[in-house]
Amino acid sequence: MSDIAAELARVAGAFAQPTLTLLHQRQAPVVIALFRASFDRTNRPIPTARLHTQVEEHLARLRRDGAADLPAGSGRELCQRWMRGQWLVRSLDDAGHEVYALTSHAQQALELVKGLARDRATLSEHRIATILGTVRRFNAEANPDRGTRVGILNAEIARLQAERDRLVDGGELVGATEDYMVEGFTELLSLVSALPSDFARVEERFAAIRADILAAFRGEDRPAGEVIDAYLARADALMTATHEGRAFEGAFALLRDDALVGQLREDLAALLEHPLADGVLSDADRAELRGTVRLVREGLDRVLAQRSRVTATLKDYIVSHDAVRDRELERTLRQVESELMAWMAVTGPRATHDVPLLPPRIGVEHLRERFHDPADDVPPERLAAIEPEDVSGPSLAELKAQGGPRLDVLRRRLAAARGTSGAATLGALFAGLEPELRRPVEILGLLHLAAEGREDLPDGSTASDDRDAAEAADAAAHEVFSAVRPDGTRRDFAVPRTPLPVPAEEATR
Repeated sequence: MSDIAAELARVAGAFAQPTLTLLHQRQAPVVIALFRASFDRTNRPIPTARLHTQVEEHLARLRRDGAADLPAGSGRELCQRWMRGQWLVRSLDDAGHEVYALTSHAQQALELVKGLARDRATLSEHRIATILGTVRRFNAEANPDRGTRVGILNAEIARLQAERDRLVDGGELVGATEDYMVEGFTELLSLVSALPSDFARVEERFAAIRADILAAFRGEDRPAGEVIDAYLARADALMTATHEGRAFEGAFALLRDDALVGQLREDLAALLEHPLADGVLSDADRAELRGTVRLVREGLDRVLAQRSRVTATLKDYIVSHDAVRDRELERTLRQVESELMAWMAVTGPRATHDVPLLPPRIGVEHLRERFHDPADDVPPERLAAIEPEDVSGPSLAELKAQGGPRLDVLRRRLAAARGTSGAATLGALFAGLEPELRRPVEILGLLHLAAEGREDLPDGSTASDDRDAAEAADAAAHEVFSAVRPDGTRRDFAVPRTPLPVPAEEATR
């Protein structure tokens, strides 16, 4: 392979990383803006339902503001899409709730965009001095020649001693320029901003180890002891053979040294109180530098929590899983052996018995959701005995007077009226009834019976053609029904004139 082909392969591998796939997509500005608006710089996990709602609200505001090229879908669908892109990870918090967090790839993309959004630092004395000092210190700590190391240290001690003596003798105190402070704070912020992604990378390594351990336990293709040995070897290699692991161990050693932590706080406080710091740093930059120690502590806590989850997985498997399952399997095999011996005692040497490979499934159409409750069968309390003389209320006659029409009595009177020529209409019939049958409700009863008699006639007709013509001529006429209420008062009702229905045998003549 030529040099250019090898270089192309390396570049293609870099572009295949989730960090560059996030930045290379068409909607990358919107996705980065959503991540920066939802997650803080410590990458504190967010509950899944809350992040779904936040994403939908941010997209709705962008649409109202006229933003174009926005991703389509609900908040849940977008988060699942980002998980497939390895920019979001979903896990369980200490309370057992599902939460989202940014992966190290997404945090690295955020820091890259954040660095590009800042004013680019130009070549300056501070940068050159930083490079020279870093190279000098690196050489002093890594040079294999003893004499060279001693010479470098002596030169540094002499330089520092001369500077100390000059300041003690009242020499001029040279102050830092504004450009020098800008360069220094820019480099410091870039170093601090890279910490969350570094911790997330170590956390993801432990999460991958935990997933591999669970897969090995479920597969049962290797003994448990071999799986545990492999975990211990990988955990040790992660802390010693990788850049992220060594950075984690260094940060952990730093936090164990109270003097170094105190010195870091004092140095940061002195830099933030510098007279030129107000014109260089924004409020967000000040908050970021002031929370450096807290940022490191939170990152360490998340990594340690992830490592504890791996340890807990091993512990659960060793303490409960193997022992319980082995005991259940052993008990089942003993029961099978006992039943087999009992069957062989009563059968011949060539007897066979078909045994299904798997037990049959039980078909249950419906499972009872409620069961018998003795409290449901308790009889109601007995009613209190009441003496007849204590009963107060309306009599039977009063109840009948307040009831509906007496259809049976009215049907007999209507049939009797059909056989005579005394009444030709319902109004005339109603006027001849006794007062207890002339209630207002009896008018409705008569109209109902008249309608029944008309329906009984053949072909839906009510009389002969001459009678129909007479009814059509008098259709607009009304007659007065003088009703008597149960209390004796009278009330007149204007009812359309309705002739008495003709019996069926007379209508068919």
